[in-house]
Amino acid sequence: MTYAFERLAALGNDWSPKIDASQTIYQTPAWLTFLSETQMGEPVIAALKEGPEKIGYFTGMIVRKAGFRILGSPFPGWTTDYMGLILSSSADKRKAVKALINFAFHELRCVHLEVFDRNLTLKDLDGLNVQCRMCRGFEVDLTGEENKIFSKMTSACRRCVRKAEKEGIVVEVAQDLDFADEYFAQLQDVFAKRLLVPTYDLERVRKLITHVHPTGNLLLLRARDQSGRCIATGIFPFMNGVMYFWGGASWRRDQLLRPNEAIQWHAMKIGRQMGLRTYDMGGGGEYKRKYGGSEIEVPWFRKSKYPWIRYMRHMAERSHKMSQRYLGWFRTAS
Repeated sequence: MTYAFERLAALGNDWSPKIDASQTIYQTPAWLTFLSETQMGEPVIAALKEGPEKIGYFTGMIVRKAGFRILGSPFPGWTTDYMGLILSSSADKRKAVKALINFAFHELRCVHLEVFDRNLTLKDLDGLNVQCRMCRGFEVDLTGEENKIFSKMTSACRRCVRKAEKEGIVVEVAQDLDFADEYFAQLQDVFAKRLLVPTYDLERVRKLITHVHPTGNLLLLRARDQSGRCIATGIFPFMNGVMYFWGGASWRRDQLLRPNEAIQWHAMKIGRQMGLRTYDMGGGGEYKRKYGGSEIEVPWFRKSKYPWIRYMRHMAERSHKMSQRYLGWFRTAS
């Protein structure tokens, strides 16, 4: 029997992915609301059906670029990781992706689709004529004893955590919206080191906290020095046994006190205490290797309805990177 998607009321109460526990924080109504307000997009929630039976769901968002409708799940630059599909164990993943492509190009009238799904593999995309890049990252197992988790870090990283403790660094859980201002000011300082500017603005951080923190699935951590001054911050969404690293920042002048390593270790300990199984540190960043996680690879695939859309997407990406470098240079020079 063929697979087909049926669109549901966006952010309504008529959908609830009770298929299994694979739903990520990035597929929840709160996160979709955050995305719709920061990306000015149209949320898409759809049920995957095999005949009359619901066997899965899809979450994403339509945005317009140069007048064209594109469907991201997510799209680069959204500061969002795994979205895509939520499937029953019996569902055929390749057939589900094929149905999604048809749904995007025909029913939704989009000309481009991008999907980043933790549960897909290259085999699931075989024969679908999609472009794909493998996103590499690190995943820390939080199920063992605390000492065992700590021992898997490199010796240099463990020394950094101990140094932070000796220097009197205290990590605390934050609850206030002012946290966004502290985080973003430190983030600007981090990017300035490379003559760049942040890829998102302060308002995005505020929107994230406003919409996601009330769900109880967003951990905000700040590190204070001996004088009580906030010198580093970290943001960690979590859900269904998995914690994610959304972002971290610190003042460059205080990095020798090792507040970043202290925050990462504190987040792991809290995650373990909450019963979370895994800490996914996200893609990129060779510095993440020192925290003792195992390497993972997740496909991010895209497909364009017309060949020239692929070219436009590539040029837009290059233009964005050049613009960021120019703004960073200009800010530093002025």
